[in-house]
Amino acid sequence: MKFTPRKVNFFNLIKLPLAYFGGVRVRTITDNEVIVSIKHRWMNQNPFKSMFWAAQGMAAEMPTGVLVMKAINDSKRKVSMLVTTQEAQFFKKATGRILFSCTGGNEIREAIQESIKTGEGQVVVLTSEGKNKDGVVVSRFQFHWSLRVKN
Repeated sequence: MKFTPRKVNFFNLIKLPLAYFGGVRVRTITDNEVIVSIKHRWMNQNPFKSMFWAAQGMAAEMPTGVLVMKAINDSKRKVSMLVTTQEAQFFKKATGRILFSCTGGNEIREAIQESIKTGEGQVVVLTSEGKNKDGVVVSRFQFHWSLRVKN
């Protein structure tokens, strides 16, 4: 499958409707970076008129997961993937459109190659940063992805 924003967004509509209806949209996909947007709306806000942390978490996980799925697809191998740890920091109220990006494509491909070589699971830590329209970081998430090539 070719990974395009349109195909991934359709996948989200069918398989992850909460993310889709919450406003999470994949904007760009390359081998090394994925950018996802989410807009502050009534549906994803908290009582303080900013974006709920869980909505930010859905949008933050998406670029990391898409990068992992793309690297697995490109490897032509069967690889199990699982988030084992998640950490988050919040710096500013999230209002308006927030763009989350992750640039960990190289690290993912290296972890898959190491799993092929050793037969052992590998953990790759991917960071997803959310920025507002002014380029100010509103939140930063780290996801620990466990990857293991299946025989």
